[in-house]
Amino acid sequence: MSQTRQSQNGLQAVIDLGARRRAHNNVLLIKAALPATISAALLAFAIYVLVMVSADRVDWHNILPVGLVVAMVPAIAVSLLVIASRRNHPFSMAVAVTVFALSFAISILAATRIPVSFVGIALTIPSTLLCVTLANLAMARSLSRRACLLDFPGAAAVAQKLDGRVQVVSPEEIGPDIRRVLIDPAFHHSAEWAPVLARLYTRGLEMEAWPRYLETYAGRVDIDSFELADVSYSPSQIFYYRFKRVVDLVGVLVLAVPVLVVGGLLWLYIRLVDGGPSFFIQERRGYGGGTFRLYKFRTMYKNADGASTSANDSRVLPGCHLVRQLRLDELPQLINIARGEMSFIGPRPVSVAIAEALEARIPQYINRSILLPGLTGWAQVSHGYAETQDEEIEKLSYDLYYLKHVSFDLDVIISVRTIKTLLLRKGAR
Repeated sequence: MSQTRQSQNGLQAVIDLGARRRAHNNVLLIKAALPATISAALLAFAIYVLVMVSADRVDWHNILPVGLVVAMVPAIAVSLLVIASRRNHPFSMAVAVTVFALSFAISILAATRIPVSFVGIALTIPSTLLCVTLANLAMARSLSRRACLLDFPGAAAVAQKLDGRVQVVSPEEIGPDIRRVLIDPAFHHSAEWAPVLARLYTRGLEMEAWPRYLETYAGRVDIDSFELADVSYSPSQIFYYRFKRVVDLVGVLVLAVPVLVVGGLLWLYIRLVDGGPSFFIQERRGYGGGTFRLYKFRTMYKNADGASTSANDSRVLPGCHLVRQLRLDELPQLINIARGEMSFIGPRPVSVAIAEALEARIPQYINRSILLPGLTGWAQVSHGYAETQDEEIEKLSYDLYYLKHVSFDLDVIISVRTIKTLLLRKGAR
């Protein structure tokens, strides 16, 4: 027996005696990111070559090496993401690693003295950023699938909330493919379970309370348990929210000319179809519980009742169903954004009457007024139009999630999903 042990050296002997070998996530992450990475490399190479061809360049001994180096940028960026193990800020991290990889690639090209087109390289950046972001999101999804729920009374109900995607297991059933163990903060934080959790932790498994995992998975908070005292902002979140005002003003300036043209045509059309006024002005609940006058184009006949809008509503002016679907009736709210009464992204402002009714019904509703209301928001792209008070309360869970997790990355996701909603013409009535 002693000879057998002496013949084995290092940690392999310890593993043979019963220790476990930790599973590596790198292969899984690379596999998840591979489609987006390959797409980014092919696009970068093709874009650079096309730019050179359009410029009548024929020095292929220079063009092809630069194209290959540019195609390596996404691979370098994704490799850095794998090493960094940061999935919380997919777009910010994609920007950071792409800038680093691009700088590294340009340094290599400069050292070789190969003539390059910086315009061609610059044109590859948007597709590279998009694909690297998608790769990061794909890696995050692959890791979220490698989770299990540690058994406790009520675990079956929690697994149902997670759509059955997380298996309920005992400590002995946790296999090498699991990376994250979801625990119940009330049941498992006890003297009885402390040694078990310690053993799981030493195996390299991440411990996470299932309510937090569910919040991230669903993109909404539990309203009943939400407390402002539990909200903790990072310095980057605080800085970004202060900087949002600058983003809003720049956005208003950029959109001013096209909005004036489209808005002018809409204003004229409404007056021709149904006379004036062309604007609909309503008091809405704003920042800090105050009120402000929200501007919209009037898309219904004059003197229409104030009931909730339904699909194919007969009160809508001819041709204005499309205007509502494309959200063109919201264009005058750039005035509210310029005044500082609204932001491009934030909780959607509701009428004063609805706000008062909901604040009387559920105290948490006032918390959505802590942030500036927005032209679009997380609740809008996640839930859509609300007809009843119950649906408004359901949307509140998304607004509070945004309040808790406000960030540049979340705003990017909201912007992309808003554009997708507009293109598909979903949600508006």
